[in-house]
Amino acid sequence: MTSTPTAPTDSSPAAPTTAPTVLIVDDSRVSRLVARQYILALHADWTVVEAATGEEALARAPEVQPQLVLMDVNMPGMGGIACAEKLRALLPDAHISLLTANVQDATRNRASEIGVGFMEKPITPERIARLTALLGH
Repeated sequence: MTSTPTAPTDSSPAAPTTAPTVLIVDDSRVSRLVARQYILALHADWTVVEAATGEEALARAPEVQPQLVLMDVNMPGMGGIACAEKLRALLPDAHISLLTANVQDATRNRASEIGVGFMEKPITPERIARLTALLGH
């Protein structure tokens, strides 16, 4: 009696084949660049996408499907809180965190109400490491 190895079925869970995508939303080009450098220093295979405004983030998010969004609060046009609220609806499984110098309790409370994280600027390697750890990669 010989046994034949069984092939995996289509219903077996597949390991993720693509690295996570991070969307950095900040009107400061320098802040976006710093965050990008810190992320890629930790995770060179990740994709980092940038948006300079809330409106641009909303336009790009459906296409890039980020697993992590780092969002500034004070930006021209649509602010970060309004954008984060809209992104929460578009990307229910994404980790969204405000990354801001606006440390008022009202901002923290609103972030909590809409289900997004809150982290103070300045952007540091340690803060980026804590945020990227949310993805478990």
